[in-house]
Amino acid sequence: MVHSPSIAIGQEVILAARHVSKFYEGKDQRIRVLDDITLELRAGEFVALLGPSGSGKSTLLRTLAGLVAPSSGEVLVHGQPLHGPNPRVAIVFQSFALYPWLTVLDNVELGLLAKELPRAERRRRALAAIDLIGLDGFEEAYPKELSGGMKQRVGFARALVVEPEALFMDEPFSALDVLTAQNLREQLLDLWSEQSIPTRAILMVTHNIDEAVSLADRLVVLAADPGRIRADIPGLPLALRRRKGAEHTALVDALYRLMTSPQARVEDILPTARPVQAPVVERTYQVLPHVAIGDLTGLVGHLADAGGRQDLPVLARDLQLEVDELLPLIEGLSILGLAAAEEGDAVLTDLGRRFAEADVLEEKELFRAQVIEHVELVRQIVDQLRAGPDHSFREDALLEQLQEHFSEPEARRQLDTAVDWGRYAELFAYDDDTGELYLEQDDGPAAER
Repeated sequence: MVHSPSIAIGQEVILAARHVSKFYEGKDQRIRVLDDITLELRAGEFVALLGPSGSGKSTLLRTLAGLVAPSSGEVLVHGQPLHGPNPRVAIVFQSFALYPWLTVLDNVELGLLAKELPRAERRRRALAAIDLIGLDGFEEAYPKELSGGMKQRVGFARALVVEPEALFMDEPFSALDVLTAQNLREQLLDLWSEQSIPTRAILMVTHNIDEAVSLADRLVVLAADPGRIRADIPGLPLALRRRKGAEHTALVDALYRLMTSPQARVEDILPTARPVQAPVVERTYQVLPHVAIGDLTGLVGHLADAGGRQDLPVLARDLQLEVDELLPLIEGLSILGLAAAEEGDAVLTDLGRRFAEADVLEEKELFRAQVIEHVELVRQIVDQLRAGPDHSFREDALLEQLQEHFSEPEARRQLDTAVDWGRYAELFAYDDDTGELYLEQDDGPAAER
């Protein structure tokens, strides 16, 4: 039997989230990470969770695994409420998390120590898992002797040795080089489709759209701020996933369009998708993507060299960027009025073309003007500096203000991004040791508003 969506439909629900929300306490409000998530994982399914940064993909996976408790709603295992870690789930993480002083065999056998098994049975099952995952002959090797791909194989063996009902994977291939990751994906798909692994369902978090389309028979797309299930999409038949032909390319392109068009109707982009939760009203406070200036200006130059327009999947492959890395760059250029996402393409604006052709001084002038006009936090900093008697202030009060809208770590990231952009624009200076922002001279660039 080959696992497929048609087989999974109607099969038993082995794990479910019912109206799950997760929030953390901010300074004066609750910061909602997941919002009213209802999701079922059925026997026979390989499900991929996709979504932009901030959509709570990993938080949802950890909640379903029982590692994070929901703030409201519940997780059900075969219809029964879950309290604490889910004993029917094993997880493969992005980091290999191997114990360097243990051999491969000992690392794999470690997953069985919590089970009341005779030592001989533990060893037998560990050796079988090592053989299954293609590490036969490396039982006595230590992690330092292994490549990245082999280390991750140990992670898979350690997860599978406990014979979990559901295998969870959190970015399992993202730390590997391209060829190694591709090889492991193909082997995993073979093991799953041939029912060679002792698990009834797989749930994978990934930021790689091509990877999701190549592996999963169901794709769940989350929206961000807060995390909500935006669409539930049937994957391709197994043969089309392997072939990577026109159907594969079309689905990858559609998913890029969906993720770069947060307010668009899901069914207008993907007629086969099932819309789940409507988009939330946009934030009243502007959210800055966490991207470096050099990456923004470099992307403008790349798009200019490509004629001013490039298909997003092609752009991601050219720059070797995952969707979680590319989309914030597109968002940053969109905020600055230099580029935008249109119909699955990244497109330079007229201003973006001018920016690409500018010399260093003109580039700075254009960037300064766009930041002042379009970035609220930078404008707030400049106004506050100009209004102060000594044209300086410490960042503490501003961080407290930001924590009214963001979690404490996110408030820090928002301020760091605004400071980087403002310094590059020569609008103000910043002392990293003291946290002081100040105008270097009253008649300098900050006075040009």
